Amino acid sequence: MEQATKKHLKPLPEELRPKDLDNYVGQEHIKDQLETLYHSERLPSLLLFGPPGCGKSSLALLLAKQHTKKILRLSAPEVGLQDLRRQLIGIDILILDELHRFSKAQQDFFLPILENGDITLIATTTENPSFSITKQLLSRLHVLKLNPLDKENLKKLAFTACKQKEILLDEQLIDFLCTASQGDARTLFNLIEFVFNLPTEKQNLEQAKKALPQIIARHDKNGDSHYELASALIKSIRGSDPDAALYYLASLIEGGEDPRFICRRLIISASEDIGLADPKALSYAVACQQAVEFIGLPEGVIPLSQTVVYLALAPKSNSTYNAYHNVVAEIKKNGMKAVPLHLRNASTKLQKEWGYKKGYLYPHDAPTGYIEQEYLPQDVVNREYYKPKFNGDERILYSNWKRVTKK
Repeated sequence: MEQATKKHLKPLPEELRPKDLDNYVGQEHIKDQLETLYHSERLPSLLLFGPPGCGKSSLALLLAKQHTKKILRLSAPEVGLQDLRRQLIGIDILILDELHRFSKAQQDFFLPILENGDITLIATTTENPSFSITKQLLSRLHVLKLNPLDKENLKKLAFTACKQKEILLDEQLIDFLCTASQGDARTLFNLIEFVFNLPTEKQNLEQAKKALPQIIARHDKNGDSHYELASALIKSIRGSDPDAALYYLASLIEGGEDPRFICRRLIISASEDIGLADPKALSYAVACQQAVEFIGLPEGVIPLSQTVVYLALAPKSNSTYNAYHNVVAEIKKNGMKAVPLHLRNASTKLQKEWGYKKGYLYPHDAPTGYIEQEYLPQDVVNREYYKPKFNGDERILYSNWKRVTKK
């Protein structure tokens, strides 16, 4: 009776771990590699890299159990090297979660062990291994990059959970829970388990939303809210309102948005909305993307907040954005015109005879770095596509251009 109770209390993610590779859901992009590893005579040491809940631990256990029964599974933050040495005695495969939590010196512990083949290491990490794992250790591991689970994969897992527990949930509710899980199977199972424990009459979409307020805040990344919040963030930056911009940034992040998506939007805004009024804005946005990629969340909110406020406070100009589209409109209306001969490269003798490059004036030969000559094709001479905005640095840049060119 006691054993049955313990089994019943086992967490759903643990209870539904796949028993073989055929039942493993997701990671279709590396299925062939997984099949090869699963059936190989000897398993190489591996590093499974991917976001939370994508199936790293389940895959590690599947591969390990296929090759030996002498398995030890540990989490890096919970074990010291002295204790680890003792526990490794008689072990064939070590499954080590969160390898990135080991310091560089601690990671060096594995180098001689992997070199002489005493054990096989299957490590998992949510951090980019290029930054979090030493080059020496990385060179001894076969790296597999796992992706977040897509909605179809999550639905498969949800229906499996319902079948296992003999509980019928309507498809609308399952769809909602899969969306709220955002690629994380562990989150999905925890939400489903919560719904399973609700009274039967509350196991529907409307009642589940009321009972699960913590996931209502997590917007649907595939729905309108995803685009509405992103649009509001950019419009607040464009409107020079740092408070509103921060509000929508926080809404996106707390809603579970991928920070890389936010960074892409900020980089676009830095050029489209700020442009030459503050050319440094683009550098800020790109540096933000690199910082977020490097440190991840939750600390990534710090450079994100700094960049959002900077972009909101910066002077605004969309002149270069408009100028490009003015040129595109010209080309669509009248077609592309031939490049003037004096601007063409004369790579061959025949091209020189045709007059390529003839009459070209080299601007650096002039003290000011500017020599007047025609650059546009003959049919569009004197067209002005770029119309400056006299904000911030663009006013200075344009004034300097006017002074040098006398235009």
